Amino acid sequence: MDTQVADTLLGSLIDGRYRIRGRVARGGMATVYTATDERLERTVAVKIIHPTQAPEARARMAGFVARFTDEAKTIARLTHPNVVAVYDQGTHGGLPYLVMEYVRGRTLRDVLAERRRLNPDEALAIAEQMLAAIAAAHRAGLVHRDVKPENVLVAEAPTGGPANLVDSVVKVADFGLARAVEASAEEDNGNQLMATVAYVAPELVTEGRADTRTDVYSAGIVLFEMLTGRVPYDGDRPVDVAWQHVDRDVPTPSTLVPGLPRALDDLVARATRRDPGARPADAGALLAEVQVARDDLGNANSHTTVLRQLGDGTTPMSQPTMAVAAVRPAERPAWARLPEGGGQRPHRRRAAPEGAELGARLSGLRTRVMGSPRGRLAVAAAAVVLGLVAAVGGWWFGVGRYTVAPQLVSLSKADAEARAARAGFTLAYAEPRYDEKAPKDSVLGQDPVSAARIVKGGTITLTLSLGPERLPVPDVVGKDFELAQAELTDAKLVVAKGAARYDDSLPAGVVVATDPKVGTVVKPGSKVTVVLSKGRAPVSVPNLVGKNINEARATLAQLGLTLVETYKDSDKPKDEVLGQSPADGTGVEKGAQVKLEISKGPPAVVVPRVIDLPCQQAKQVLESQGFPTNIQLNPNGVARFQNPGENSQVPPGTPVTITCL
Repeated sequence: MDTQVADTLLGSLIDGRYRIRGRVARGGMATVYTATDERLERTVAVKIIHPTQAPEARARMAGFVARFTDEAKTIARLTHPNVVAVYDQGTHGGLPYLVMEYVRGRTLRDVLAERRRLNPDEALAIAEQMLAAIAAAHRAGLVHRDVKPENVLVAEAPTGGPANLVDSVVKVADFGLARAVEASAEEDNGNQLMATVAYVAPELVTEGRADTRTDVYSAGIVLFEMLTGRVPYDGDRPVDVAWQHVDRDVPTPSTLVPGLPRALDDLVARATRRDPGARPADAGALLAEVQVARDDLGNANSHTTVLRQLGDGTTPMSQPTMAVAAVRPAERPAWARLPEGGGQRPHRRRAAPEGAELGARLSGLRTRVMGSPRGRLAVAAAAVVLGLVAAVGGWWFGVGRYTVAPQLVSLSKADAEARAARAGFTLAYAEPRYDEKAPKDSVLGQDPVSAARIVKGGTITLTLSLGPERLPVPDVVGKDFELAQAELTDAKLVVAKGAARYDDSLPAGVVVATDPKVGTVVKPGSKVTVVLSKGRAPVSVPNLVGKNINEARATLAQLGLTLVETYKDSDKPKDEVLGQSPADGTGVEKGAQVKLEISKGPPAVVVPRVIDLPCQQAKQVLESQGFPTNIQLNPNGVARFQNPGENSQVPPGTPVTITCL
């Protein structure tokens, strides 16, 4: 039977309106649940502050709730497509809560955990929407103070492609929540740092102050992490990480990921200056720089020119090759576009000779050239040279510069790179894909294909295998069926309902267990059976250990439970109950079996023969083996009779009477 920690909020009704259905996540300051708004019949997210975040004293609690309420009102007025909307606020059990828009998707932290790092166009697309949300907050006079991947939600792409992050919708959550908690913490503990140290701005560490440029710094660190797959600093203690932001400049992303464009290094460096005055003034200013960088990278020329010397020393020819890491442009929503340019740059027109004058000059030149034998010979020679150049050029561009692509499919990545290098080719890599048969990092496909024509020294694009796709069964225990079904379906698994069972900890309709178990690695498309709770069982098993079996039988019969008896040797009295299953207090249905272990009493022992022994010696033999001894007639005589008789099997401690004559 699975062990589950009960959450008292599951199944409860908040403010007579919001029915808590399942727990989504638990963070440092609050827990997020899914709930049904029974008034409007829609799914919402409910965020409830942890009891440890609320001040203990009544006066401070009142101040905390007041500040939390003010922040909630400010956030509710913040309407933007990239901001998680706030619908309602209140208190439950003395703890403040927010009712927010439920976003079906993942956090940016989950995306980075799966992908490690993003392509430049994906990172800029997410940063653009994230900054658009923060810029709207800055215009409303609100500072986020805790920008990090955990507070950035990546919803499903409108195009339906789960891996198309460029088209995904990004929403930012928790505006103002850190501010309300921090204000309460300052009253209790002084100037306490509440930001996440991996993304904290230097001025928050040294001075404890935050403004719009603090959010710009944190957004720059998030962009750094999306590009490189790691945060710039780490340490054994949080305080060590925080002070590295004060003492060191953030490294450029290209030092960790070679080949990243210089524009991205400059963008991260501008956003993460240690001096707040050197950063963009707010998220709107940084958003403009991100949009310019994205346009510049998107419009970059995807072809370069490689000059090659012909084998016979003739004039170098130019040949196009594909850029390995071109950033593809992507359309933005209308609210995120830059203003169109205001007019065209004037061009100077070059003065051209009049038509009559030009015709006269050409006619005079023709007369002078063709009027002499030397001129005619020069024209003929020029025609021959041009013909030879055209023939050689035609051969070069049509045949000479081409070769055939080598066979790279089915090779490992290392072997393919070695073979391509020996043949003088450059490799580029397409998006890898899963394959049930091909091992990880083996070549699934190539473009151009084997034996196809390709320019000498050209680029071959390889598609690598990710190996067989496997994924763990998500942890849906404790969530209602609708939420568990959505999460399992999103994980490419097939959901089935198993037989419901009673559970003493979880309310009815909540997932108790899964088959296969949570965390089991399975193939996409595998069936996962979810077992739902029927709530607490109607009959509670009583404590029967230590009771006589007859009393236990009567008790179980009165409760309508079925008794299964098992007897075993024990030093306990005969017919005493030694153990039971299920344990006492367990909820079961009527008719359920209760297994009892019952004592058969101590095992029998054999009475030794003492007849014909002197009476006192016989007594010593019996008492040394645990038999109390009674002597009749002559204590100094010889034992002639014993009761029980020799070799009798009796319970330990049975008295033995000997008759001595």
